[in-house]
Amino acid sequence: MSTFLMRILLALLVLALAIPQQSAAESEQWCIADEQTPDDELQAALDWACSKGGADCSKMQQQNQPCFLPNTIRDHASVAFNSYYQTYKHKGGSCYFKGAAMITELDPSHGSCHYEYKP
Repeated sequence: MSTFLMRILLALLVLALAIPQQSAAESEQWCIADEQTPDDELQAALDWACSKGGADCSKMQQQNQPCFLPNTIRDHASVAFNSYYQTYKHKGGSCYFKGAAMITELDPSHGSCHYEYKP
């Protein structure tokens, strides 16, 4: 192998090692209710997400569903916000909800309640 080709390969190797690689787990994001948001604002955003917003809220609307517990506005809003965000994030949807929500890179799933993630 020529010296020139070896130098090119070495340069490519150095570049490949110098560029930080992002793992799939680091890029995963979920949308949850912001802890600072008052319950009345969360309820309004939750109502919108489950009706006009088109979120799938079936996982937390009845006692026998996997995300019903804990039965709080904040927890139910997080399920609804994430459903909306995962469904519409590639179509212009955001995780804003008038400031009631926030992005997290920590999977909020718990127990039988699985928060969906769509790449």
